[in-house]
Amino acid sequence: MDRSTGTTTLTRSATTGLGDTGHMIAGAQQRESTRSAPVLAAAELDRLRAAVAEALTDFLEQQRATLAGMDPRLAPVADEVCAIAEGGKKLRPSFAYWGWRGARHAGAGVGEEDAAVLRAVAALEFVHASALVHDDVMDAAGTRRGRRTTHIGFADRHAAQDLSGDRELFGVGAAILVGDLALVWSDEMLRCSGISEAALGRARAVWDTMRTEVTAGQYLDLLRAAGGLPGADGALTVARYKSAGYTVQRPLQLGVAIAGAGPAVIESCTAIGLPLGEAFQLRDDVLGVFGDPSVTGKSADDDLREGKQTLLIALAEEVADDTGRRLLGNLLGNPDAGTDEFDALRALLVSTGALDRVEERITRRTAEARAAITDAPIADDARAALDALAVAATTRTA
Repeated sequence: MDRSTGTTTLTRSATTGLGDTGHMIAGAQQRESTRSAPVLAAAELDRLRAAVAEALTDFLEQQRATLAGMDPRLAPVADEVCAIAEGGKKLRPSFAYWGWRGARHAGAGVGEEDAAVLRAVAALEFVHASALVHDDVMDAAGTRRGRRTTHIGFADRHAAQDLSGDRELFGVGAAILVGDLALVWSDEMLRCSGISEAALGRARAVWDTMRTEVTAGQYLDLLRAAGGLPGADGALTVARYKSAGYTVQRPLQLGVAIAGAGPAVIESCTAIGLPLGEAFQLRDDVLGVFGDPSVTGKSADDDLREGKQTLLIALAEEVADDTGRRLLGNLLGNPDAGTDEFDALRALLVSTGALDRVEERITRRTAEARAAITDAPIADDARAALDALAVAATTRTA
């Protein structure tokens, strides 16, 4: 942000990059012989991420001061929200911003300022932070992005300060509140972003739908873990509502709602967002089991130890023999299993063809989304950026 003018520009040289997204795009360009994400689009994504990070930092400085004014002992709460919201690749704000850029000259919201839109879409990071914290509590996860999860961190703080009561209950309670606070701040940042009242009104309908879906998706995930939503169809239902919708489809719709786009553009968001969001989540599932911990920031055993019922697992169960099913039954969700045992489970996911089938689905769904991007009635620069995001989201290594 230019402090003298109060505006943000995406044409300046960024001081920070898009994490490893630039590398992911470059890798995808090497792997794809027919269609590749333009280098220029990758540079635009880098600059956008830097601008979103700056908008978040400005907002969080204000919130930190507000909490400090209440009681200085609230500092760890502010620090935790900051640590979660400021990490990651900023994919959701990126999809929302380019949705707006793609439709801004053709809709009712032609007068919206770039800096205000950036603040509005940056609010998506707080929704994401809330979902991550609550998901980690429900999964009893130990690490996230290379650091202790929120509930573990606060449990350790309880022990370090020799507080009374159960340290684990304290950690879980604190994490629930941190996630709730992030959700509260998401509303505040959107409302105070500076977009017009008309644009805010259009955005609210998408915003409310998105937050309802991600919360419902979390419950469906719990239900599936308890055996209430079985099979591959159950896995894909959870993926759609827990992650796919609020990762791509709804952020895109949020951006075009701010732009005041017409029905054709709104429909294109669904044609792009549903297959791409699914492919994104399936890539996440693969990385959770086969990813490099030094890159993903979490153990490759965690998802297996937590017993996550992903599409990988459902497809393996469909074709495994009796020995394979016993292996799944004995090891999946077993907190006492070791890496060697989980390696055997990974080998089963490969030998049953489950991994190949998921990779094939990722490829197919990504191709569907990229075709929809090509056909979407949006500006050319947005089309190039969205195509780059599609590649980055589905070929990432973290």
